[in-house]
Amino acid sequence: MNGFNSNLLNGKTKLHFIGIGGSGMFPLVEILHAVGYEITGSDMGEGDILDRERAMGIPASHGHRAENVHGTELVVYSAAIPSDNPELAEAERLGIPAVERSVLLGYVANTYPHPICIAGTHGKTTTTAMTAQIMISAGTDASAIIGGKLPLIDAYGRYGAGREIVVEACEYHNTFLHLVPYVSVILNVDADHLEFFGSMDNLKQSFRRFALLTEHAIVANLDDANTREVLKSVDRNVITFGIDTPADYHAVHIEEYRPSFFAFDIVEKGVPAAHIRLAVPGRHNVYNALAAYACAAMFGCTSEQCKSGLEAFRGAGRRFEFLGEVNGVTIADDYAHHPAELEATLTSAAKMDYRKVWAVFQPFTYSRTQMLLDDFARVLSIADHVVLTEIMGSREKAEDYNIRTEDLAAKIPGSVCFSTFEEVTDYVMKNAQPGDLVITLGCGDIYKAAKMMCRS
Repeated sequence: MNGFNSNLLNGKTKLHFIGIGGSGMFPLVEILHAVGYEITGSDMGEGDILDRERAMGIPASHGHRAENVHGTELVVYSAAIPSDNPELAEAERLGIPAVERSVLLGYVANTYPHPICIAGTHGKTTTTAMTAQIMISAGTDASAIIGGKLPLIDAYGRYGAGREIVVEACEYHNTFLHLVPYVSVILNVDADHLEFFGSMDNLKQSFRRFALLTEHAIVANLDDANTREVLKSVDRNVITFGIDTPADYHAVHIEEYRPSFFAFDIVEKGVPAAHIRLAVPGRHNVYNALAAYACAAMFGCTSEQCKSGLEAFRGAGRRFEFLGEVNGVTIADDYAHHPAELEATLTSAAKMDYRKVWAVFQPFTYSRTQMLLDDFARVLSIADHVVLTEIMGSREKAEDYNIRTEDLAAKIPGSVCFSTFEEVTDYVMKNAQPGDLVITLGCGDIYKAAKMMCRS
């Protein structure tokens, strides 16, 4: 896989997006529409994103039909689109080139002089959102492409006229290798997506290749052993951040000013720089804030602007997002789907002032559930009550794996599992007590259960 394809849009002005209503598509659509491309699209669902795109004057069809691609010059499809999609098939029949979203992301990011590409197994959405929050609030007019909705802009990204673009860089299927970062960030490297990478060595090698694409500087977590190993043989300027180890950006005097919410001082290259009081829970967010601060400072944001942006940050969508309260029960939602992420979220939740914590978890992919079964059982047991849904297989087929949700439930004393979100909602809302926190967890569509609870 090669990085930036500088010829991707040569001679093309008409682009069609299959799955245009997806959160990953919207920032690309917004940026390309703003610079003059003629865009059409289609999606099987309706929703806020399609409404916003239509308000911009973009024709977005409901449903996928072959005729939708007629007259276009490039088709862009999301990773969720199957190969037998009628629009993809028609594009192939007509000889219209088609590319997966990550290829276009690489192109768009690298039309900016300074792509800031934020990678890591955990925390990249939050850190991308934090960095964008600081830079936009500071008036840099940076563009952004984020995996979660940033409340500041009420969107998953934005078009800006500045020279910087802040981009979430995902390692899955090596999609981040389409990018050529001016600045790259490596937050951590942990065992995930091994059904694709095959081994930790292969995963580390992919992060190493990503790091080597960097043109100016790598911002790296000095406390993470795997990140340090990745960068051993990388001949690039490295700027470090850390808590346990003195780094270029070092968090000291860390304290919980209320349960699970942290304040700390940043020491920048040996000099006290700022006191930060985070409004998002979890000690892991100290790392995310250090990385965001380091990136923003590199592009001229002052310590006061960094402090202001970080303290105003209230989280990205689906990252410990509080949705409401019903009969004294607090409902929240989180994207955590790997044991390390679940552990961070549930540890934070357990320290808060709630009577009991309910973890409502939707396992994502049979391969991950099978490979990390004992780890999932261990971290979910942090919660007082555990409710499980059926495994969301994504592109995997159940018959290819000898794993069921019941296998996970058997390892968690007192846990229950249900087939439908209606059953989950009914059980939780009948049994949760005033003062409890119910948090839905997973990267699939478990958030729908949280919304059902809020309406119950």
